[in-house]
Formats: sequence, structure tokens, C-alpha cells
Amino acid sequence: MKTIVLVHGFWVTPRSWEHWIDRYQRAGYRVIAPAYPGFEVEVEALNADPTPVEDVTAPAILAHLESVVGALDEPPIIIGHSAGGAFTQVLLDRGYGAAGVALNSAPTEGVRVTPLSQVRSSFPVLKNPAHRHKAVSLTPDQWKYTFANTFTDVEALALYRRYHVPASGRIFWNSLLANFEPGPQDVHVNYRNDHRAPLLFVSGREDHLMPPAIQRSNAKHYKSPRTITEVKVYDGMPHLLPAARGWEQVADHALAWAVARAGWPAATGV
Repeated sequence: MKTIVLVHGFWVTPRSWEHWIDRYQRAGYRVIAPAYPGFEVEVEALNADPTPVEDVTAPAILAHLESVVGALDEPPIIIGHSAGGAFTQVLLDRGYGAAGVALNSAPTEGVRVTPLSQVRSSFPVLKNPAHRHKAVSLTPDQWKYTFANTFTDVEALALYRRYHVPASGRIFWNSLLANFEPGPQDVHVNYRNDHRAPLLFVSGREDHLMPPAIQRSNAKHYKSPRTITEVKVYDGMPHLLPAARGWEQVADHALAWAVARAGWPAATGV
């Protein structure tokens, strides 16, 4: 059975993939949605005790993801959302995965586009340097602007209660500083890697945190003529693509694209 690995981002857990897991399983795939180290508990537990969020590091996350993907019998399709999109890029660069899809992806090192909406979305973490050592939560209003701006207030609050957990200030600050420190940092890739698996960037046009300008810039950094790097933009979509209205269309397109590029048999049942 072919395997799809779904990598979550910050401020959420693998629960954010619940709709995609069900859809891909019904299509006949084995689906793995690994949690970051220490995030194996439920959303409610992480909100009650965010210590695992404070302790987690990007190298630890990547080491865990490598152990999960590396233990499989054959390379999977890897789909990552937000920070999970950046981790997906690193995994592909390191030789893991038959194809990859990065949804509203955080940028890898060297991408310096910073739209104003991203500055506002990131402000709850970056406004205070002391947050570099803390787990930082969003308020419901901040969540709505950053993740769920295309939803009603009632819908956004329900999603907040269902999915929101604090994010690591350490990783967020380190990613900000990566472009200003010498040498490769935590989320570094070789943009000229001729052996990287095909990669699709999927962007929601209404995304405030990782808007299309970031996805396009990230894609343009890849310089190898031997690899496939494409961008797909969806109108009316916010940052929380895995749960937005029309997520089925996004999930089906991501799967069909990756299956074709990986050389797998066409999916059935979706």
C-alpha cells in the first residue's frame, strides 16, 4: 500500500489533517500524520501544559520526521502545511519522498519576502524577544486574522477551539534570524539539488501568514533545471487550507499532482 505523510505546521497538531486523513484513506492509501516530538497528546492537553511546545526544536522535528519517513518500505508522498511545508522541502532535499506538496508553506532559508500581512500575523510572537524562550498562543481574534480570515467569527472560534495550540517562539525567532547569521541554519536546503523529488507549492490567495508572494519567491529560489517545481494558487483560500471551504478540491489536486509526478498508479475513490 502506498503511503502519504502529512506534516502539520505551527499553532496546530496532526488533528488539523483529520479531513485529509479520512479522504486519502478512503482513496486506498496508508496515511501517517506524525506529531512533533512531545505533541502526541491531544490539543486540549497541549493548551493545558505547553511545556512540550517550549522544548521542541526544528532539528528535533526534522530528526523525528526523517525517522518516520526513513522507516517506510518505499518513499512516500509528503504533504506539509505552513511550517510543515518548510519541513517537507528539507525532507525532499535530503532525499526523502517520491514527491512533495507544500501548502501555504513557511519559507526555507534565503527567502526574504515579508508582506505586511505576514508582519501583522507574526507580531504576537515577534513583538517581544522574551517569546523566543516561550510557547506563544494566539487569541481568538489573532487566530481569525492569521488562520481563518475567510470564515465567520463563529466558524473561526470553533476552529480555534478545535485546532489551536501554542507555537514555539524559539523556532519562530530562529527562522527570522536565519537569513542574518552565517552558514546553513535549521531550515536550509540546496536550491541546486538535481536529485530532489518534484515539489508543488499550493497557496491560498487570502492567506495572511504565508501569502502567495512567499510561495512564488520560495519556488523561484530552486535553480536546478532537472527538478520539477510548480506553484498553484487558489482564490479565496486562507492560511488554514486543510479545513477551509473547498479543501476537497485542494486535497484532490495535491494528490493527483503528486501521484502523477511520483509515477504511482492513479488514485481511486476520491
